[in-house]
Amino acid sequence: MAEITASMVKELRERTGVGMMECRKALVEADGQIDGAIKWLRERGISKAESKASRETREGIIYSYIHFNGKIGVMLELNCESDFVARTPEFAQIAEDIALQIAATNPLAITAEEIDPAIIEKEREIAKNKAINEGKKPEFMDKIIDGNIKKFCAENCLMEQKMISDEARTIKDMMTDAVAKTGENIQLARFVRYSLGGN
Repeated sequence: MAEITASMVKELRERTGVGMMECRKALVEADGQIDGAIKWLRERGISKAESKASRETREGIIYSYIHFNGKIGVMLELNCESDFVARTPEFAQIAEDIALQIAATNPLAITAEEIDPAIIEKEREIAKNKAINEGKKPEFMDKIIDGNIKKFCAENCLMEQKMISDEARTIKDMMTDAVAKTGENIQLARFVRYSLGGN
């Protein structure tokens, strides 16, 4: 029997929108295999977010936020499947939470995959030179660099950021919960952050 770790449960929860206890049970049934656990949940009609992730999101809202000092503004497009969900206060609250996060943290992209490869390469070079200057052993260099890049992406891509209103959760966690609650696929299509003077 494979050991079921907290990180495995968290990953399954992020991918399915299912509660912690059900995720742990599914992983036990699937001997720790994530894909097997998803299959087990779907066969029982429990998986929520995973089955909705492929559904088209043609409705939604354009949401704008101006910080109280008038020097920072955010505009974003948040999509869902139906006009009914798009018009709910809960959907507007999701958009507001995301806009506040963007205003506060100025992320580079929505996901790590969308960060400019040139920026990642530059960060990789910085991490390498830092490790050399600190006298790190060559055999640990790749692991150290990868760790630094992972940390950089977590801090600079919106979905991986810890929420400013609840540091126990990421924006991705909040979106997964929203999918589970609304029963619809919800996607952040794009965003732009303005600041006075372009900073």
